[in-house]
Amino acid sequence: MKVAQHEVLGFRFGDTSPGGTTDASRASILFTMPEFTIRPATADDIPLLLRHRRMMWWDMGRRDESALDLADEAAGEYFAEAIPSGMYRGFLAIDEANQVIGGGGIVISPWPSLLGQRQPRRAMILNVYVEPDYRRRGVARKLMGTMIQWCRENGFVNVALHASDEGRKLYEQLGFNPTNEMKLELK
Repeated sequence: MKVAQHEVLGFRFGDTSPGGTTDASRASILFTMPEFTIRPATADDIPLLLRHRRMMWWDMGRRDESALDLADEAAGEYFAEAIPSGMYRGFLAIDEANQVIGGGGIVISPWPSLLGQRQPRRAMILNVYVEPDYRRRGVARKLMGTMIQWCRENGFVNVALHASDEGRKLYEQLGFNPTNEMKLELK
């Protein structure tokens, strides 16, 4: 696998399927502007979601191929269950040529409670990735706005995420604040 050449899981940057096309009619369009639209991801998009996750990790300096392969395998199993069940809500940005140029998603997890929220679940945004040629053009901002609005419309009192160094400024502009979460590496 030649990740350094930006070919991952059979996709080149800008491709959305092995043939390089997207069928935008698979799902309804959630957001439109002259340069791109936002649509929900479906189970048919799993290979693309895996590629975005892998490239996200790659861009953050995580380049251990065996670790990336394990993450791909686990994420593929997860998406195969979570997309149809609604526990993962993915969103994809599509350009005027029907090419996927970015994406992100929301994991909806069972959770004992959140202050001020009756439902026993929480939302976490992850997998935000924009193709390099489309960065700094508002794609991530629109994806984030779409996902935040989805969370509001579905009764969540907050939404969390883990920020990369590159994304942190945008997330802060959108109102995200650091929390007291800590992590212990067990391996």
